[in-house]
Amino acid sequence: MPLIWNELLGREKYQICQDPDVFNFSLDSMLLASFATINKNVKTICDLCTGNAPIPMYLTLRTNAKIVGVEIQEYIAKLANISIEKNHLENQIQVVNDNLININEKIGKHTFDLVLCNPPFFKIGSHHVNPNDMKAIARHEILATLDDIVKEASLLLNSKGRFAMVHRPDRILEIIDTFRKYKIEPKRIQFVYPKINSECNHILIEGIKDGSEGSLRILPPLYVYKDDGKWTEEILKIYNYEE
Repeated sequence: MPLIWNELLGREKYQICQDPDVFNFSLDSMLLASFATINKNVKTICDLCTGNAPIPMYLTLRTNAKIVGVEIQEYIAKLANISIEKNHLENQIQVVNDNLININEKIGKHTFDLVLCNPPFFKIGSHHVNPNDMKAIARHEILATLDDIVKEASLLLNSKGRFAMVHRPDRILEIIDTFRKYKIEPKRIQFVYPKINSECNHILIEGIKDGSEGSLRILPPLYVYKDDGKWTEEILKIYNYEE
């Protein structure tokens, strides 16, 4: 199937290059890009497992900070660069085609104010692995585990920098333990539900490197769909982000 162009958001602000046979960005990425805390002190951002760069592209609507996306798959990184060039974002976004493990040695240890990651959700053996290698790498911990990702985020972050991640609720205890293992204190959690009266299927979590213990905030639940199957107002606001 040839490459296609989709709107990143609910308007023609940005176009993103996709290959449906290999990789399409998901709502998870938009939720994470909207959730992460960005203030005037955020000057440098790193997005691990960046894919075709939906998170860096969205973040350019929220900040002028320099953004580095790290993507191990060469073809997916190529898609990211095609989109970045088409949308004239080369001066703000850089994509590094490399393994995220030890990437701090190449892009800067303790130099980032914010690190994000929409990681592979599933451990090997816990779910059926997609026969498509590129899709399998994106969904399963084949090349990097949760521990690898949080460890690298901690190495990339400066003290008091923030790490934000989207993940599955069944791994929340493991996630919190891993954050604390690498001196990232959880500070904000939001539970995401497909619709009202359904079970939570995603969590958004953010922690502070070298943060003091406690003061964890549980944000109001985020519902994706209304009963009629249409997006809720909260999701529409994310997709139609106003600068």
